Amino acid sequence: MNQIERIEKMEENLNRAQQAVRKLEVAFSEYEEIQEAYKELNDYYGSDLWMQDFEDDEAGKLPKDLKRGVLSEDAVYDLLAENHELTLRMLKLITNALEEKMLQ
Repeated sequence: MNQIERIEKMEENLNRAQQAVRKLEVAFSEYEEIQEAYKELNDYYGSDLWMQDFEDDEAGKLPKDLKRGVLSEDAVYDLLAENHELTLRMLKLITNALEEKMLQ
């Protein structure tokens, strides 16, 4: 790779990295802001209150037009599992970045 090609490639890397960091910053801010609501959902799922709401829904006691995705066992469980996997990915990425920085 000649000097011009190298500089062009590094410029592209810079631009892509800047865009990714900006997007991550926005997404991470949203993720931080939702943590209290996430904890509340996590505590609710599988609780006695959730079970009562689930049973009332099954018995037809709730309005038919009520959004009830939270009473779907799969929707909340899948979200909790996805969040767990995402936090593990973030932890691995951060650990690798810290280890690489320490080696320099």
